[in-house]
Amino acid sequence: MNPNQTFPTNLILSDEIRNLLESSASTSIASSIEELESLATPNGDSTTVRYELPDGAWIDEVDVVKVKNGTSANYREAYMRRRDPDCMVVADDRPSDKPRFKDRFDFDFETLRGETFDWLRKQDLAVFGFEMGQPGLGGDAIAIAPANAGFFALGLGLLQGILDIQNMGRDFEPTTIIYVAPPFRQTHFDGKQVVVHHRGEIHEIFSYNLYPGPSAKKGVYGALIELGEAEGWITAHCSAVRVVTPYDNETVFMHEGASGGGKSEMLQQPHRQPDGRLLLGRNTVTDDKRYLEIPRTCDLHPVCDDMGLCHPAIQKDSGKLALTDAENAWFVRVDHINRYGTDPDLEKITIHPTAPLLFLNINAPKDSTALIWEHIEDTPGKTCPNPRVVLPRQMIPNIHDGVAEVDIRSFGVRTPPCTREAPNYGILGLVHILPPALAWLWRLVAPRGHANPSIVGREGMSSEGVGSYWPFSTGRKVAQANLLLKQFTSFPETIYVLIPNQHVGAWETGFMPQWIVRDYFARRGHAKFHAGLLAPSRCPLLGFAMNQMRVEGAVVPPFFFKVELQPEVGPEAFDAGAAILTDFFHTQLKKFRQSDLDPLGRQIIDCCLDGGAIEDYQQIIGGEDA
Repeated sequence: MNPNQTFPTNLILSDEIRNLLESSASTSIASSIEELESLATPNGDSTTVRYELPDGAWIDEVDVVKVKNGTSANYREAYMRRRDPDCMVVADDRPSDKPRFKDRFDFDFETLRGETFDWLRKQDLAVFGFEMGQPGLGGDAIAIAPANAGFFALGLGLLQGILDIQNMGRDFEPTTIIYVAPPFRQTHFDGKQVVVHHRGEIHEIFSYNLYPGPSAKKGVYGALIELGEAEGWITAHCSAVRVVTPYDNETVFMHEGASGGGKSEMLQQPHRQPDGRLLLGRNTVTDDKRYLEIPRTCDLHPVCDDMGLCHPAIQKDSGKLALTDAENAWFVRVDHINRYGTDPDLEKITIHPTAPLLFLNINAPKDSTALIWEHIEDTPGKTCPNPRVVLPRQMIPNIHDGVAEVDIRSFGVRTPPCTREAPNYGILGLVHILPPALAWLWRLVAPRGHANPSIVGREGMSSEGVGSYWPFSTGRKVAQANLLLKQFTSFPETIYVLIPNQHVGAWETGFMPQWIVRDYFARRGHAKFHAGLLAPSRCPLLGFAMNQMRVEGAVVPPFFFKVELQPEVGPEAFDAGAAILTDFFHTQLKKFRQSDLDPLGRQIIDCCLDGGAIEDYQQIIGGEDA
């Protein structure tokens, strides 16, 4: 990278932005990941990202070291190691249901915008370009960051890709710009993570913190959602995987859910015990354990792990939703990997990478090999719940490139234990089959659920919002609800299922439910459920429960599907949990009863508020009969 290099003639910028770059202390335009990697540790081994505040004090933000398998960054503050769910504000007059900057901070953003530009002019800057989503679909974008925050630029470059602007053979005209200005977190926002979206002719994203989750990843996601809202399409918050059984049947799963809802885990093989068995669950009351013996699970061909681009240009006439990955790398959480051998494939990839990696919240001294089970501690004896690795998707074994059409669309929910003594919403069975109308409601409510490791803590159940991507959206909830409903009515050849993780009633399960359900549905292919295999759940919001399941000869007990059958729960505790869940749904769904909600959507919501039965939901939207 050459400071103060001549800007490519095909880089089309406004006079304001060009002046900012030309008047900075220096500006370097990167054209490769390797250039960003060298910027992350400019001294070759380690650096501390620090900034001087107006009072002369210095704030140390991040310690960055070069390790044998990439770059490792650790934040000085435990708060900065997870995304703050309240970090986004909107600083323009376009339609939005999000907090407005002036309402939250009581001063005009234009003042701060000017101060931000003044600060950036005094810095050595690193700049690079990328395309959002997929080439030709999401638009050109550019990042402008202080050069000493090279690790942040590296993470953004890995996640979104990087273009050699000068040699791309066309004009590069950004419609989205990310500005990175970390000191303002201290000077203006009491140390809190804040990301400001300023939507004009250019969608500007001001990142006033150095954790890449809210801005490098979810900020770009917000720009894609905004573009889709204007053009009538969705970037889904999901993972997707093509599952190939030992008998060569193929099924594509699309798994949605709030943060911690099992999206990354849907791409993993089930974690086995040392003897090869699968631990289905441990009873939290009796400490009994249930195991399954499945000699061979299915082969997995991952499609995406967090953002599924559902653009009209890739849709076909099959009656199934088509999607493709909207990212160039995956922001993989590894909190579940706490010892060697837990996930051999991921461990091998990260120990011997074929491309640069970025580790976050991993305890790795300089020149060591960063090991994804060595998590840093937030406090003595308490490990960080959100260790991450940014993993280029081309390194994923058996990766599925291009478009995939969805057979089964699942939704994951983190659930707490439910017992007679402590009844709550942990009443979901191992899997529930939902009619399309009810599946749409789950995506409007999108419960964040129990013990979320990805975000700054909130106990109890809260809503991640429409599509489970609402925290990243800059627009209106009803607009996104309408777009989702259009998806559910336009692609009828889909089965919808609901899958809990962490607990099924009194049983601690981790992510085993979705691993078992994934293999079961892939093995059964597109066969219909015969009479007697499904029954309406005791709670209508849970659709249908299964009466039994057999996977490769292994039988799952009925009480894993109907939690009220567990002696530690029983019907009364189940009904108490159902009341909690129903009240939560009612509270959240009333927010969508606005004048521009699709009339069909209003009918579905009214059905729920009126205590509708499963048959009522089935009559509203017809769909694929499981």
